[in-house]
Amino acid sequence: MTISATLSSHGKILMSPLRKSEWANQPVLCKSVELFKNGRNEYRMSTNSNKFQCRALEIENKSSTKFHLDDVIESQQFDRETLSAIFEVAQEMEKIEKNSIGGRRSEILKGYLMATLFYEPSTRTRLSFESAMKRLGGEVLTTENAREFSSAAKGETLEDTIRTVEGYSDIIVMRHFESGAARRAALTASIPIINAGDGPGQHPTQALLDVYTIEREIGKLDGINIALVGDLAYGRTVRSLAHLLALYKDVKIYFVSPDVVKMKDDIKDYLTSMGVRWEESADLIEVASKCDVVYQTRIQRERFGERVDLYEEARGKYIVDMSVVNAMQKHAVVMHPLPRLDEITVDVDGDPRAAYFRQAKNGLYIRMALLKLLLLGW
Repeated sequence: MTISATLSSHGKILMSPLRKSEWANQPVLCKSVELFKNGRNEYRMSTNSNKFQCRALEIENKSSTKFHLDDVIESQQFDRETLSAIFEVAQEMEKIEKNSIGGRRSEILKGYLMATLFYEPSTRTRLSFESAMKRLGGEVLTTENAREFSSAAKGETLEDTIRTVEGYSDIIVMRHFESGAARRAALTASIPIINAGDGPGQHPTQALLDVYTIEREIGKLDGINIALVGDLAYGRTVRSLAHLLALYKDVKIYFVSPDVVKMKDDIKDYLTSMGVRWEESADLIEVASKCDVVYQTRIQRERFGERVDLYEEARGKYIVDMSVVNAMQKHAVVMHPLPRLDEITVDVDGDPRAAYFRQAKNGLYIRMALLKLLLLGW
């Protein structure tokens, strides 16, 4: 077996196998460990309970050990150090993507298959993941509307679907209409699962690319002011983003939304517990003048069910147009997870502070980085 291993001073061996199905997919705490160096990078390890041979890419102290990533399920699984490490890899992926123009495509994921299992519509997320996999030399198996055109329509459980699809692929990217579905999939699967959005729950890869974009555009993450605008009750992107913003110092978040889709108390309570300042406001122009980032979101018709009246009440109340942009500081940016309807007017697109298409492009680099880290590690 070929394994990447790190050894801490406390006797903990951290393994990074190619697949979660291998027995060493989680950190193993051994009562006793012996290392016998056979060569430059080869070690024979023995424990009191088992004996095996491995090739260690590096043996180092715990303080300098890179993080271990099995799945991407929610924003809470990341800390600042992990985000910085992912962003470094994303910058490497940007270089790879630029070098792939003209047919010089990377082959670091050659031989790997990614399955995209989408139970809800998606354009940017699904295509960016598929592009990311192909730009790294991998292949893609895809189903665009699994809710209607898969065995789920026949009543197959999510767990059975995951057990089947993992037999065809090395990693699964899944979008589902139920909050918590990604966690259920990860508990079932023996290969990595990436949550590409689970109903009104979370969208962690969007949050990662959002934070990456803020750092690239503003130049910092500590000390920023950000306005979250629009559908804050059902918007999984803003919920995930709020969790990541709480990792940074001296951040202030303004919530600007119609009453029917206000940010829920669980996020407010979490931010308060993390010492993050937040404020609700009804004045978008005033808030925009104070912020480094105005993060607009779409009022999601699909989350209102039969209550069309509530949707119409919320839609169109807060629109980012040139009057809002003109109130913003010169260095500030407008972001949006897309798709947009009419919540950002098209004349804003020509302003250099409109960052949402650059934001979408950054999603490619973040997703390339995640695929590389989940399948190959460091």
